[in-house]
Amino acid sequence: MDLQKIIDKKDWASKYMIDEITHIIKTFEKRDPGSKGELQSLEYMKETLEKECGCDPELTKIEEFKENPGSFFGWIYFTITFVLLAVAVYFFFPLASAILIAVGLGIVLLEFGFYKKCVDRFFPEKTGHNLTVVRKPAGEVKRRLVFNGHADAAWEWPVNYKLGGVGFEGHAIICGVGAIFYLVASIIYIAHFGLKGVAINAEATFGEWYIKAALIGLVFVPFLVGLYWMWNEDRIVDGANDNLTGCYMGIAVLKALEDEGIQLENTELAVVNCGSEEAGLRGSKAWAEAHKGEWQDVPTFFFSYDTIYDPKYLMVNYRDLNGTVKSDKDVSDLFLEAAQAVDVPVTKGWVPPLGGATDNAAFCQGGFRSTGITGLNHKLEDYYHTRRDTYDNMNPEGLANCFAATVKALEMFDDGAKQ
Repeated sequence: MDLQKIIDKKDWASKYMIDEITHIIKTFEKRDPGSKGELQSLEYMKETLEKECGCDPELTKIEEFKENPGSFFGWIYFTITFVLLAVAVYFFFPLASAILIAVGLGIVLLEFGFYKKCVDRFFPEKTGHNLTVVRKPAGEVKRRLVFNGHADAAWEWPVNYKLGGVGFEGHAIICGVGAIFYLVASIIYIAHFGLKGVAINAEATFGEWYIKAALIGLVFVPFLVGLYWMWNEDRIVDGANDNLTGCYMGIAVLKALEDEGIQLENTELAVVNCGSEEAGLRGSKAWAEAHKGEWQDVPTFFFSYDTIYDPKYLMVNYRDLNGTVKSDKDVSDLFLEAAQAVDVPVTKGWVPPLGGATDNAAFCQGGFRSTGITGLNHKLEDYYHTRRDTYDNMNPEGLANCFAATVKALEMFDDGAKQ
């Protein structure tokens, strides 16, 4: 079906998204993972999709899941405490020092590197929510396109707010180097001096050098201590760009179709807006588990949007979750080709190490065909996860371009491309 009429509404769509996002931020409570505000925003989206976007109320639902959202950054308390203890015992018991650092690094690798549940049991349990809404076609369902975003907002990152991404990432890297420095030093100590620091055929000069090196390593300690304040649990950002833009990309498409009286013949459309992405993809992981084996009847593609902001950085992410998860190539190629077809600047990229993840990773891991669409510089800017992510700091051109590319991708998919 020719959807050029909808593509031409990209400026309207951009304004619609900004107006709706502004309404949510001004009207409802803060939307930290598992919060009342997160649920309020999903309930509002549900009502909008049913009443204004032609979605079937009988196929609409908000589902609950249990989570421990504080654990995603709570690894800091474990890892940094272990590393600081390792520095303290290093001079007396190098084996204990090495074990403490290894365990601490293992926790951060599991919790933040791979988004696995590692220390969740030590943090309060909350109830998160996911929204699923379906718009039926006129005839038989032969294919399905799903639009995804996440409704929750992040806890503020104070260092990124004060120093920007270079300062934030630099701080984290320095801490990592410090931990590895002491781990390597502990291993060398054990190799040359024995498990308890007793010299075994070692020259005294080596011991003197080793102690001096360890003392120099104390320069890392202030940075390690500072990492306790990597996130501010008491300040929840507005999350206008990250990620109400993702939630409203699909809603705007369905709204435009409904306003123009367009019903696709054989393509079913769905919106899956999740909660608690900022808590380690807890919402999308719960959705993928709850719906495992579903939507396998026809070709089903997921477009997962996250932080649609700067038009210079509109990107299709062919890998996700710190580069460890592969997106579906056909789905990724479809969006890339659609953007190019409507002259929207787009790049082929990935979510790199230290870049985190989007809900796309959870869908891919759950067996769904999905790709991630982002519109941000992966070299973090100072609005990302800070109080600057507000409704008056959005980019109409970035939203309009992504909308146009999305509608073109829908048109191509409806015509049978990439199935």
